[in-house]
Amino acid sequence: MARVVRLVLAMLISAVALTGVVRLVAPADGDSGVRRQLAFLKHELESGAAEEAQTQFPEGFFFMYALYGLTAADLNEIDEARWALEKLESEAGRAPFGGDMSLPYGVFYRGWTNWLRGGILMRQPSAQRDAAELRRFEDDSAAIAAAFDASPTPFLVSYPGRAWPVDSTVAMASLRLHDKLLTPAYDTTVIRWVANVRARLDPATGLMPHTADADTGEPTSGAQGTSQSIMQRFLPEIDPEFARQQYGLFRTEFLSAPLGIGPTVREHPNGTDGPSNVDSGPLVLGVSLSATVVTIGAAKLQGDDSLADGLANFGEVAGLPISTPWTKRYAFGAAPIGDAFLAWSKSARPWVFEPPSPSKREISHFWRLPLLVFFLALGTAPWLVEAARRRRSSML
Repeated sequence: MARVVRLVLAMLISAVALTGVVRLVAPADGDSGVRRQLAFLKHELESGAAEEAQTQFPEGFFFMYALYGLTAADLNEIDEARWALEKLESEAGRAPFGGDMSLPYGVFYRGWTNWLRGGILMRQPSAQRDAAELRRFEDDSAAIAAAFDASPTPFLVSYPGRAWPVDSTVAMASLRLHDKLLTPAYDTTVIRWVANVRARLDPATGLMPHTADADTGEPTSGAQGTSQSIMQRFLPEIDPEFARQQYGLFRTEFLSAPLGIGPTVREHPNGTDGPSNVDSGPLVLGVSLSATVVTIGAAKLQGDDSLADGLANFGEVAGLPISTPWTKRYAFGAAPIGDAFLAWSKSARPWVFEPPSPSKREISHFWRLPLLVFFLALGTAPWLVEAARRRRSSML
């Protein structure tokens, strides 16, 4: 019986090691895996996951539905995207975004909802678009543009007196999407915004700052990985040339491989340390798991396939996914908000501009080597131990 138990245990350990090797080197699953993630997320949302996420950080409810809806739009699941948008426009969806602001509900709320509504319209033939939905998109785009045109700063507030440049980036992308789908109206607004952003970059990195003064737009903190990864996802939809410049700096300043294992994305630039925050989650050797996940989508939109594939492969190993024929979840499904960000990142595709030519820059394939050695050692260890045990027994 003891011999049978040892044999079964050895086979299980070897199977785990082999699974790790396959996940490390085989292409990560594409839309089929994302659809199974959406099935898991739909069940979680219907079971209260968004309300639970709201207890963890201020935009938890919003992000759960927004990311679900955006991923559904990427996959042309229009009914699911509309369902998510309805949740965002509910009383619960708007609740965190009150206060006296020039743009009612703030640029965070208005930008993300306008982007999602535009994505829903984008997936429909122009003759079949819902008139009320179209009118709402036009009205909200006009309100967002008017707020930017009247502002002395390119970074509108998300909450009274507080501005995060990433939120204005999403809103500006929604104006570009408007001009792609409908009669162009906001090119001047976008050009002025990019020029004003260029004048207010983080002096230490040359990147857009994490926070800015609500009145002047001047940086109040340097670039950080969590906001950078989202900005890099949206900048290619606004100004591809500016996006390439910013992405090159981002890659240099934030891409890392601690202990030779990676690729990963830091929360603070290479060579600097700083605290974690509610968005980054706990930092492991300076690495932000949330920024690492979101950078998959940013790399895809930049044509940086080598990095996107490497990050996805690393996620298939470190994320401990559990798959069934119907669902897929990461980290045993313990943090659905993480699944939502990952699904949105893996489904990434451009909505406004055509994707650039694939980047010639490639990350080193040797980042896999330490993990491959680990899995090889893990898979062979129980058999070597058993062989040694038998050898000792035969010598007695």
